[in-house]
Amino acid sequence: MDQRIADLLGLLELETLEVNLFRGESRDIGSAQVFGGQVLGQALNAASRTVTGRMVHSLHAYFLRRGDVNAPIIYQVDRSRDGHSFSNRRVIAIQHGEQIFNMTCSFQVEESGLEHQVPMPQVPAPEGLADTSRVAPQLLEQLPERVRRLLETARPFEFRAVQPLDARPAPGHGPARQVWFRAVAQVPEEQTLQRVLLAYVSDFHLLETATQPHGISHLSGKAQVASIDHAMWFHRPLRVDDWLLYDVESPSASGARGFARANVFSRHGILVASTAQEGLVRLPGPPR
Repeated sequence: MDQRIADLLGLLELETLEVNLFRGESRDIGSAQVFGGQVLGQALNAASRTVTGRMVHSLHAYFLRRGDVNAPIIYQVDRSRDGHSFSNRRVIAIQHGEQIFNMTCSFQVEESGLEHQVPMPQVPAPEGLADTSRVAPQLLEQLPERVRRLLETARPFEFRAVQPLDARPAPGHGPARQVWFRAVAQVPEEQTLQRVLLAYVSDFHLLETATQPHGISHLSGKAQVASIDHAMWFHRPLRVDDWLLYDVESPSASGARGFARANVFSRHGILVASTAQEGLVRLPGPPR
């Protein structure tokens, strides 16, 4: 197995401390705090460990405090309800005695019903696009040191952006972008793991869509950008080790917050998931 994938699977695995109580390790990927996708993936794994015969179909999460990469995270799962068809779980993530994150998620038994979906946008195939997982040296030279460290860290996912990345974008770009992504190597087929991995990677490329109409790139390091909440809906079975298209748009930015939503399509045009996120987008200025 590719070492980057092995490391990610090990990171998302949890130690059972007691019934409904789990501990996860943190990983420094070059950011100033624990990566939000790590907490999402670990929390979803914790909730899934308390459910049998049902698959997660939605989650709603809030990031309350910055996570400390040098400390483990404790996940406490509340088994809110187990009904005939649905199960509901609430997860609280704790560090240093304080909540840093909470999430509610819902699981459902497999059922058949009505079927429809929106079409996938017409975009170039990933094979003809540049790998944006590795930033060009000339672009890295334009970036602050802390941003370079983040971008130079080896990632378990490959990204190919339809729109080129720009450290100094011109104002006026539309608030939308499309990015192909996939795991760098094959991962186990088990669907719960596939959805945990999608939760992990879904935290990339969302909020930056809210800043690009204003000529601000998350790569510049000039704006304070942080996730506030994150929601996901899983529509159909998926594979993160085959190409998926992240079709992202930002309908609004206001009040020092940016909002983005996205659909996730398989390379064959099947809508497998949707996401939404609001985050802090604060520009430098006088002390508040």
